[in-house]
Amino acid sequence: MNILIIGATSGIGKTLFERYVTEGNRLGIVGRRTHLLDELRQEHPDTTVTATADITKQDETERAIDALRAELKHIDLAIVCSGTGDINATLDYTVERPTIDTNITGWTFVIDMLYHIFEQQGHGHLVAITSAGGLRGEPMAPAYSASKAYQINYMEALRKKAHKSGNNIHVTDIRPGLVDTAMAKGEGLFWVMPVEKVANQIVAAIRKQKSKAYVTKRWNILAIINKNLPFHLYRLL
Repeated sequence: MNILIIGATSGIGKTLFERYVTEGNRLGIVGRRTHLLDELRQEHPDTTVTATADITKQDETERAIDALRAELKHIDLAIVCSGTGDINATLDYTVERPTIDTNITGWTFVIDMLYHIFEQQGHGHLVAITSAGGLRGEPMAPAYSASKAYQINYMEALRKKAHKSGNNIHVTDIRPGLVDTAMAKGEGLFWVMPVEKVANQIVAAIRKQKSKAYVTKRWNILAIINKNLPFHLYRLL
């Protein structure tokens, strides 16, 4: 299988790369840091091709994806892991702006480009790592929770689009809870899951072509509570 991973140099993206590359797949990986991409390619030179890009820079991102597509010939599975977010209780716009640029503007460009590639191919599986944090607004990180809500709804729109078009395109929304990566920020965090366990459940959900999946599975419980909790109670948390 030919797999493209956007945001493969750290966290969930890197762990997914390490999982898929050992299973006989061919990987095309994109990240901002060339030296980290080079390290991954050197570990698996026969099955890995790389391209450097920051998804907030559309021309750079388009060139990177086009180059990897040319190398791979076709893409069976594309996983978008790129994302950012910071604690910002004071509503400092300079803190919010990178989250908006990455999680909304850059992310949308990448998702749309990959969906169009799958339309041209007539098949493909598009996966995005969104977040359980997108279910409700979080005052400690407003832009992050809002941007993840945007991604969740965008992926749902693409699932509906793929279904109505009759194309052989599958769309999967992966919603992690707290994962033991650099993205887990703040105090008093609970249910922080090992990234390897999270990656294993992501791979399983992708294999089953699920429309959405919370990882790890225990986050299904919190998601149900979170979505249905009245605001007059939610605001007290």
